[in-house]
Amino acid sequence: MSRGRPVITRFFSMLCICFSLLLTACSSNKSLPEQGSYSGPTWTVKRGDTLWRIAYSSGSSVKALARLNNLSAPYTLAVGQKLRLKGSATTAKSTRTAKATPRKTSSGAVAKAAPPPAGSRCWRWPAQGKVALPFSSAQGGNKGIDIGGQRGAPIYAAGAGKVVYAGNRLRGYGNLILLKHGEDYITAYGHNERILVTEGQQVKAGQQIATMGSSGASKVGLHFQIRYRATAIDPQRYLPPSC
Repeated sequence: MSRGRPVITRFFSMLCICFSLLLTACSSNKSLPEQGSYSGPTWTVKRGDTLWRIAYSSGSSVKALARLNNLSAPYTLAVGQKLRLKGSATTAKSTRTAKATPRKTSSGAVAKAAPPPAGSRCWRWPAQGKVALPFSSAQGGNKGIDIGGQRGAPIYAAGAGKVVYAGNRLRGYGNLILLKHGEDYITAYGHNERILVTEGQQVKAGQQIATMGSSGASKVGLHFQIRYRATAIDPQRYLPPSC
């Protein structure tokens, strides 16, 4: 997998609708997408932006951004629209729903979600091959796992879910797929050669969604992540030999 990729992570700080991704070596901190741009705590929407992509890139969550900007599903955005990426406790309180606001640290950052217990959900391995680079919780570490393999080998959905992103506009990930699994989980599949699904499509666990490649990387393989409420968790803790 490619190394030395720039950092994109201020990742998903709380996630009830989930997501995320990242940096060095096909890892988790990557460069900003070739779409909208930051201006302090504000994101300016450009053509092709979606709320999912903005949340993924800015380290927020869809629900958090929707609350801050008074958006309702299906979260239609306009080119040139400015979105707030952060808000004060007062703003959050006035715009939130009946759910409690996430716990914050003394610095004001949203606290990371505690990882779910191993075995709490059944996941499938997304590809056959050895783990070439494991997960790392260190600053700038690999926030997923890199699985080596052969070009053109099948990539499978690790669980049933909905395709919320399928494209190549996030530099450093090549052809990338994001699947949403319920309200708490997102899985990510990077560096694909071919994407076989479309945004909005529902997929089954074990369904082929792509073929393995080296898009955005120097070696053939898959960069795979599991995000729990915006927090990256070690996939190998949740991927048993069989389910």
